[in-house]
Amino acid sequence: MRSVDIVVAGAGAAGLVAGIAAAERGSSVVILDSRAKIGAKILAAGGGRCNVTNEYVAPSCFNGGPERFTGRVLRAFGLDATLRFFESIGAPLTLEESGKYFPASNTGRTVLDALVTAASQAGAVIRTGAAVQGIEPGARWKVAAGGEAIEAKAVVLCTGGLAMPASGSTGDGYPWLARLGHTIVPTSPALSPLIARRAAHAELSGLTMPARLSLRAGADELAAFDGSFLFTHTGYSGPAALNISRHVARWRWERPEADVFASFLPDVAAPDEDAFWRSLLASEGRKTAAGALGARMPRRAAEMIAAEAGLGAGARIGSLSREESARLRAALFECRLRISSVAGYGKAEATAGGASLDEIEPATMMSRIAPGLFVAGELCDVDGWLGGYNFQWAWSSGTVAGRGASAYCRRTKSAGGPRA
Repeated sequence: MRSVDIVVAGAGAAGLVAGIAAAERGSSVVILDSRAKIGAKILAAGGGRCNVTNEYVAPSCFNGGPERFTGRVLRAFGLDATLRFFESIGAPLTLEESGKYFPASNTGRTVLDALVTAASQAGAVIRTGAAVQGIEPGARWKVAAGGEAIEAKAVVLCTGGLAMPASGSTGDGYPWLARLGHTIVPTSPALSPLIARRAAHAELSGLTMPARLSLRAGADELAAFDGSFLFTHTGYSGPAALNISRHVARWRWERPEADVFASFLPDVAAPDEDAFWRSLLASEGRKTAAGALGARMPRRAAEMIAAEAGLGAGARIGSLSREESARLRAALFECRLRISSVAGYGKAEATAGGASLDEIEPATMMSRIAPGLFVAGELCDVDGWLGGYNFQWAWSSGTVAGRGASAYCRRTKSAGGPRA
């Protein structure tokens, strides 16, 4: 039986940085992954460019467990530390106007290769094609993987959630955690496209425009996001739709009647709508509804809004009845999208839910239930906005877990076996 200080299960973003952090502190580390080729999410993210992080990182950009927990982890390894880390391993980052950081090379391959090299140079061993079959707790943890039994002082679980199963992320860590006594907050897709009933607005497929989306149940606004909005042949996508998707999926467990409404002029704040409408009627009264709105948005979208309001193609905006004007205004600022569901994990970029943060120590990411067990990345009940936030959580939580596991091994050195 091989004996090491730390076994890291999962060679994705969180697992690689956890292995690096632990090995750099003198621990013997083996990183296990079920896939023959690791880092599929890193290579696929951002259209292959890998959006590593964002210029604005705050606990409010994350959902799930309490902000005081995510805030502490983010402070332990935040944006500045992330930028220095990637610079140090040969993958410097560049800030774009969108506020997103990408590798200067413009390819995720640079990020993955740099992480793998850094892990190797630190002394960590990466074993691919080694799926973890079992984990047994004890003074020395026993991990069965790839036909081998490994003994370790500590285990770091970074096996990912359920999103993008084609990458090898199948949620294996959840049942392991549950068997060890951890509470698993029910999971759902996050950063996933929205599916519309009867494929409403399918004729606008491919059209992108700014919008403000709000999830409402009666008079209650449950969530809201501004951003680019994309019509698809099955529903809606783009940053605004992806960001609100986890809220749609989860709120409908409690409020099935909740639905998504779109404002197609997000720059017009709600208190300014009356003034905007009066100005529009005064200045564009001779134009049709589509013509008046077409100067402010794509013509096809303007025509859709007029149709939503039930107006004829030749109806002039200045000649509308009070009822017609109200319908047009509602179609512009409160267009109900009639969402039937959220696309599944195969289309999702993240998983909402996971290991309850109440049972994890934020200073180290160690389990409060099973000493020597550490949890990081998407397995945790944390999911971030679109724009590099989920990778930032991986870098932060993985580094804290790796450091915590190494410190734990030093404290329990007398109980350890021979180094690998």
